[in-house]
Amino acid sequence: MSLLSRFMTFSRQHATLPLLMVPVIIAGIAINAFGSSLLLNVYTYFCVSLIMVLGLQMFMGNSGILNWTHIGFVGVGAYAAGILSTAPAVKHMGVPNMFPALVSLHMPVIPAILVGGLVAALLAAIIGYPLMRLSDFVGVITLFATLIVFHVIMTQWDNVTNGPRTFFGVQEFTTLWVALAGGLIAMVVAYWFRESGLGLRLRASRDDRYAAMSVGIDVVRVRYYSFVTSALMAGLAGGVWAHFITSFSPKAFYISEMFLLLSMIVIGGSGSISGAVAGTTVVTIARELLRQVEGTINNAHVLSFEVFGLTEAVMAVLMILVLIWRPGGVVGGQELRWPLFKRKEPGATKEAEDAA
Repeated sequence: MSLLSRFMTFSRQHATLPLLMVPVIIAGIAINAFGSSLLLNVYTYFCVSLIMVLGLQMFMGNSGILNWTHIGFVGVGAYAAGILSTAPAVKHMGVPNMFPALVSLHMPVIPAILVGGLVAALLAAIIGYPLMRLSDFVGVITLFATLIVFHVIMTQWDNVTNGPRTFFGVQEFTTLWVALAGGLIAMVVAYWFRESGLGLRLRASRDDRYAAMSVGIDVVRVRYYSFVTSALMAGLAGGVWAHFITSFSPKAFYISEMFLLLSMIVIGGSGSISGAVAGTTVVTIARELLRQVEGTINNAHVLSFEVFGLTEAVMAVLMILVLIWRPGGVVGGQELRWPLFKRKEPGATKEAEDAA
């Protein structure tokens, strides 16, 4: 096989990343050049959400286990990065009873985000191994209970998080370009993880746990490593998000926000990177349109009462319809390949009929 043939074969096999990254980059350039401030914020939020969803897909999509704690690790990364990057005087004013050792800590934003990701990964490494030993159904319930524990700690530990009150004063750092760079890096990492030996073994354990164990795959260890890796991505996403929002409270890392991430990955398709990107795109656009519709209805006083929760209700109905009519999501669990539409060979249909 010639060098050109090998290159063409490699390009066809790994065309997913360019097919996903090029439209995202073009959209970012166009919105930065011609978009309004609203579009800039929406696209930045889309890129940050993409990091979170891809981190969730790395574990949930490849293992088949619904990871409720993912949004909790996002919160851990957000608080850790926010505490480390915020000036001591601002922390002392915003959280008067914060531990003095935390008040004195201060570092640049990028190292703070990296440390936030590491803190989330360390926490996942501490609690993850016993969770990964549980069966699928019991494991999902336990992960949901763990999210509740995360939320209670965040709302009660006022020496660190300011309790249920808003943590404010975080430096604004996440621009469109920072979020776009983070989203592109997340795509590369998620795709590399999917194609790695760890990702292949994780999908084998998802498809048939006992068959995977029979060929020597340590299912618990594979799930554990993947859980920690996903938590690292979630913590980094939390740090990027915190420096975009600049003020937040524990309710930003609970069930409603986790439902939004689940709707993105379910609607697009949890089995592929392409599905995660497609779902994040669809839900971000739909969510913003529904928010505009809800605001218009309330401002125009069309109804005798205020409309609240329209976005969440429509997202829930949309997710139900997708699960009924297309359980694999919009993309169907497949990665985008090149060419997008393969031309059928003349004898392919006849051969298929003969085989049937």
